[in-house]
Amino acid sequence: MVNPRRALITALAVVTLTIPLTAGALWAMSDRPAKQATDAHWAEGVTPEWMSAHMGLDLPRSARSPQAAYETTSRFDTGLLTFTLTRAEAEEYLTRYRPEGKWLMPMPSQQAKAPHDFAHLNLPEPETLSPGMRHGDVCPDAEQCVTLYAHDYAPDRTRLYVRAHYEPGISPLPES
Repeated sequence: MVNPRRALITALAVVTLTIPLTAGALWAMSDRPAKQATDAHWAEGVTPEWMSAHMGLDLPRSARSPQAAYETTSRFDTGLLTFTLTRAEAEEYLTRYRPEGKWLMPMPSQQAKAPHDFAHLNLPEPETLSPGMRHGDVCPDAEQCVTLYAHDYAPDRTRLYVRAHYEPGISPLPES
């Protein structure tokens, strides 16, 4: 038979020892995002041509306002590419790079996304744009998929946004 007084004392001892350990673990975990954020940096020398080749996508000669960036962190690297085309050119481009599945529209909850990736290029995050936005995962080769966003922002212009994630430190960066 279990002694109720001894069981209560044991339970209190376990709780008394567990609380400081749990609090310490939570404190240590709360410090991690700050450390991870400080190791992030944008690589130099990244051009739209380099980024499109790295992603396995063509950069059309008719592309206007092409921009690219590559951010490295200890968790994952992020490649960005954006450019504009006429609506007809964009439709032709999107025919070559169809998503796995179908084109999706941004959900209202995505419109609250904080600026980060494309803000580096002085552009809004594509998830926050509507109407006229569609997106999907495109796999130009068997090894890497990218998320491609197409925003019909003017009667005859479409801006394409492309985002890809890579293992940290794996991708050889361009020479500056």
